[in-house]
Amino acid sequence: MSENTDLVILGAGPGGYVAAVRAAQLGLSVAVVEGRWWGGVCLNVGCIPTKALVQNAEVADLVTRRGAAFGIGGDVTVDYTAGWRRSRDVAATMAKGVRHLMAKNGIRAVDGWGTFTGPHSLTVVQADGQVSEWTYRNAIIATGATPKTLPGVDAGGPVMTYEQLIMAEQLPKSLVIAGSGAVGVEFACIAASFGSDVTVVEYLDRLVPNEDEAVGKELARAFRRRGIETRTATAVKDVHIDGDGVVVGVEPTAGGEASELRADALLLALGFDPRTKGFGLETTGVALDGRGFIGTDDAMRTNVPHIFAIGDVTGKLMLAHVAQRQGIVAAETIAGLHPLPIDYDSIPRATYCDPQIASVGLTEAQAKAAGHQVKVSRFPFAANGKAQGMGEPGGFAMLVADAAHDELLGAHLIGPGVTELLPELVLAKTWGLTTDKIALTVHAHPTLSEVVKGAAEGIVGTPIDL
Repeated sequence: MSENTDLVILGAGPGGYVAAVRAAQLGLSVAVVEGRWWGGVCLNVGCIPTKALVQNAEVADLVTRRGAAFGIGGDVTVDYTAGWRRSRDVAATMAKGVRHLMAKNGIRAVDGWGTFTGPHSLTVVQADGQVSEWTYRNAIIATGATPKTLPGVDAGGPVMTYEQLIMAEQLPKSLVIAGSGAVGVEFACIAASFGSDVTVVEYLDRLVPNEDEAVGKELARAFRRRGIETRTATAVKDVHIDGDGVVVGVEPTAGGEASELRADALLLALGFDPRTKGFGLETTGVALDGRGFIGTDDAMRTNVPHIFAIGDVTGKLMLAHVAQRQGIVAAETIAGLHPLPIDYDSIPRATYCDPQIASVGLTEAQAKAAGHQVKVSRFPFAANGKAQGMGEPGGFAMLVADAAHDELLGAHLIGPGVTELLPELVLAKTWGLTTDKIALTVHAHPTLSEVVKGAAEGIVGTPIDL
């Protein structure tokens, strides 16, 4: 069977399906090829089910660890498996929604493994062995990324990636986590809330090393209060399966005595590599950069003008909302429009550990390294009435501004619900609103958002509540 379309998209994750919908809205004929997960990792085994598990964990933590302060007592039990089933229901619902969007917008949804056979051709092999041949005017590569592993260490059994752990109906009683990025710290909180003994091993000198140093220090304090052990500036040297568990050899990076950590499981949360193999890219002429990602211009166009790449496979910022925006940029470019380039410095970043982390723009250190004279203001949740009422007074909102013009260079928040406070700051950063404008904006009282106003007042020198 031979088919032809204006646009073929390889991959139905957040970038791929959004690009498909936007392209169809603009009048293009579109086919999306997906071999496994409609909605991608995000909807099936990533963002969405993880957030359901995070909610389960927050409820469990409230009733088991903090319940007395809220008058909750007596015999309380928590059931991870019941919460896990809820997370799978949530994931299934969202994935079905992607299928609905394909049908609603007249997009061909093609189940199977797609392989390029040339610059304008693609072969799809379906699960039942049927083969279809496609030709296209334009293509978008949205194949995502795969978890990194340690040299000589393969995932399997008690050695897990996020995918194996998120699909497990039971949590291990003890868990070592290699890496303290978003995946690592989110699973640390989930497991600890359901009673697992958790140790986080981070190669660099602080937790969440891509965040501002002050945020990493605050998270470390919160983890200590929760009984989550952390070992920073520590390398994983070797991993051995021991019966039903695992032995992880670790060593301080600055030198020192090596030791062993024994646990029921090891979670590899070391980041991601581009997923480029097995798709026939070599037949298209598409080039990879020095890190193995697909290079693109501001319009998401590869070195082959009619082939575009979006999402994690580009290695720009490996976040679902980045892939979605890239998908829209690519689709609009293919349709002949001229979308605004993406300002990656104004992309929001959210981590759903407990306490939550949210950030945008430059850290204090990055701003200084870039040559800025900076002002830094920090407003604590301890001075926020809503946070006190919630029983969550830990953390802060921190703004980094240019000292000469009060331009917002970066924002870094850690505390209750901060991922929902970020859009105001992203809006300001994107469109050049200075911190005095944030300080002058009336924020409802009592709300968590008042910490943003308080931090902005600190920048302009008019703090009220501190």
